[in-house]
Amino acid sequence: MTTLREIRRRLKSVENVKKITDAMERVAGARLRRAQISLENSRPYALKMREMVEHLAASEEFVHPLFEKRAVKKTALIVIAADKGLSGSYNSKILNSAEKFLQNYSKETIDLFLFGKKSIDYFQRRNWPIESKITNWAGKITLTEISSFSNQIIDDYSLGKYDEVWLIYTDYISISTRKIVVKKFLNFEKVEAEKLTKVPDYIYEPSANEILSKLLPLYCSIGLQEALFEAYASELGARIMAMQMASKNSEEVMESLTIVRNKMRQEGITREMIEIASGVQ
Repeated sequence: MTTLREIRRRLKSVENVKKITDAMERVAGARLRRAQISLENSRPYALKMREMVEHLAASEEFVHPLFEKRAVKKTALIVIAADKGLSGSYNSKILNSAEKFLQNYSKETIDLFLFGKKSIDYFQRRNWPIESKITNWAGKITLTEISSFSNQIIDDYSLGKYDEVWLIYTDYISISTRKIVVKKFLNFEKVEAEKLTKVPDYIYEPSANEILSKLLPLYCSIGLQEALFEAYASELGARIMAMQMASKNSEEVMESLTIVRNKMRQEGITREMIEIASGVQ
């Protein structure tokens, strides 16, 4: 039979859990505000960079290895997940999407480039070939580090080690809403000129081809940076929601335990009064 002491102990434990979840929610909220600033600053830059590349590459004369479409023999997959849990279904949804993608490949035809301990642990247990492991990146990785990683991917693609590169991450929409994105990182595909937005007819010096050749590595780095910013904001949003739900559940358990405690105390008082009354008689 549960004693009053056990109920009090359980109630104290749940109160301590709620203090922890409340603190984690506040920390995630503060980090999310900083992540949102980085994300809001990066989105317009990435969009303008994309427009520039699409317009420069629209010329029929333009030829570049990164736009070359070839028979696919070997694929690289970049998966961006988190180092930590306590974020609801955030990591599991990313990993499930990656698993679904990998159903079309054998372990001999694909290499994985993984961000986040959760993705590394997951794919190591399943013996998928892992080419690169990056941990402790969220909110800390610099553009220099991103560029180094991106340039290595470009070199591997240009040398024919990979025939296509794919990227899986999470787009941040709001604290409660996020979307898994599966998109091709390389090769680039030309956009038909008639589908492009109208821009002024610029004169490029020394030439559009030379400018674009210099611009493409930066374009890859900025695109990857934006994906990392989106993923980090999504992780924090998911953690806030998970901690809010945990705090709500703790409150419900505390309420139930408080009712049980009060009932047991009342029963104890009633029993003592009956014993006192019986003694007087």
